[in-house]
Amino acid sequence: MTISSTPSGVSVAPRHMHFNVDRDLETLWHGGDVFRTAFFNALSLQFPDGEQQFINAVRLYRDKVDDSKLSKEIRGFIGQEALHSREHKQYNDALKARGYDIDAIDQRFRKHMAWVGKLPPSRQLAGTCGAEHYTAVLANAILEHPEWMAGATPEMSRLWRWHAIEETEHKSVAFDVYQHCVGDEKLRRIVFLFVSWNFFKFTFLNTCALLKADGKLWSLTTWASGMNFLWGRPGVIRKCLPGFLGYFKRGFHPWQHDNRDLIDKNLGDLELKQ
Repeated sequence: MTISSTPSGVSVAPRHMHFNVDRDLETLWHGGDVFRTAFFNALSLQFPDGEQQFINAVRLYRDKVDDSKLSKEIRGFIGQEALHSREHKQYNDALKARGYDIDAIDQRFRKHMAWVGKLPPSRQLAGTCGAEHYTAVLANAILEHPEWMAGATPEMSRLWRWHAIEETEHKSVAFDVYQHCVGDEKLRRIVFLFVSWNFFKFTFLNTCALLKADGKLWSLTTWASGMNFLWGRPGVIRKCLPGFLGYFKRGFHPWQHDNRDLIDKNLGDLELKQ
């Protein structure tokens, strides 16, 4: 009996994409809006080290998985996350070249990641499942609501949609490994509380650091526009909140929300179908 829950028609395989975003990141690439640009840039700053930790956590259990389908998906998961890390490292280097103090932001997050890497393997994997849930819900929202990227430069929009597609494709891989090798529901939910706190904390701190560098940290107009984007209309966080909280349900599984149609549609739009 297979322990992989990835549905038929979904392939977990890396696409060797490369995005030339240096010029885009010299500008307020998200429609000239300082908050929206800072918010997405703040997310990107967490990806290189965060996704490397996801890879490390899954690797700790790879030899304990005897299902050929899931083993293949683990390899695909590692490949996808490695490429995401590479592209967002270039993304973040371009932000550094623009003048942002990315080294200070990285140092703060790497200190946290170093602490995570010393946790017991079961907690590392539970944390990866929780963080992957956040990326999966946000990915679904980006694919389902293309208007949220309205005004973004074409290359930046393409990068974020590519990332969202692959996060959706592999959204159950770490979870399936956890269910097979650990299976502790209480631990899964408790660790998610800590993941939630750190996700919002670092996103907020990173956004503030970028806004400060742009001279907009204390701009009421900027924050009013930003709160409307996150909580009003379109309400990025507001609309994602039910999805985030769904992780606490007993018996939760990522593919209970079957959004294969969004993968197919966006692959077609981006001409990435293989």
